[in-house]
Amino acid sequence: MAALRYFPNAEPVPLKSFQEVFSAAESSNADYAIVPVENSIEGSVNEIYDLLLESRKLEVIGEIYQRVRHCLIANLSTRKVAIKFAHSHPQALAQCRGYLQRHKIEPVPAYDTAGAAKLIKESAKMDAAAIASKRAAELYDMLILEEGIEDRKNNYTRFLVLSLQEERPEAKMLRSGNYKTSIIFSVKHVPGALHGIVGEFATRKINLTKIESRPTKETPWEYNFYVDFEGHSSQRAVKEALAAIKPKTLYVKTLGSYKKADFR
Repeated sequence: MAALRYFPNAEPVPLKSFQEVFSAAESSNADYAIVPVENSIEGSVNEIYDLLLESRKLEVIGEIYQRVRHCLIANLSTRKVAIKFAHSHPQALAQCRGYLQRHKIEPVPAYDTAGAAKLIKESAKMDAAAIASKRAAELYDMLILEEGIEDRKNNYTRFLVLSLQEERPEAKMLRSGNYKTSIIFSVKHVPGALHGIVGEFATRKINLTKIESRPTKETPWEYNFYVDFEGHSSQRAVKEALAAIKPKTLYVKTLGSYKKADFR
């Protein structure tokens, strides 16, 4: 759904894992990769942050905010009272945790939401349902037992659009301040290291919109920081900030600059 909002005429290529999605875009088997990076209820998708660090080719060229509306989907003629199991991606199951507990339905993890619907359809199970979108029910000709079962109605997922090609900024858009940049860095393990880096953005009045830490996996209790901020890497203030933080970091990588998405 996010992919078709961003590229209305695209042909979506479904894959079973995030690693496969990255690999498909890196090898040009897909023109773009569109991956969920955070949810407004359940927080960050940690695997995506790790893959962004590992990728040597892909650039972030866009973002999408997708309203999440989960449906309980089953095979035709299934009765809601018969449902004992709900299959879906772990994030979707977590977003519907309260609903599942109230109805005494056991959550069963699957590799993705639409894939769970396909599994229920092919297995012809009558005591199991999938948690997926209305579109998934339409694609597989399945019955929507209940719509909007997510625990919080202000449920949005932010997706990143990745490509091998960096997108050139539009001069008009640069002047409007309608860009964001994402970076990854690690810091020296000394007092005030992070404060010194964040301060370089603050003195230049660059607004940080997100900061996330993930273990480096190299040294225990040391972290990589993922930061989103307003502005484009080609703008003077951003260039100065990135140059200023470089000697203060052990590692820094610019993931990309891209147009800010409308949040709606």
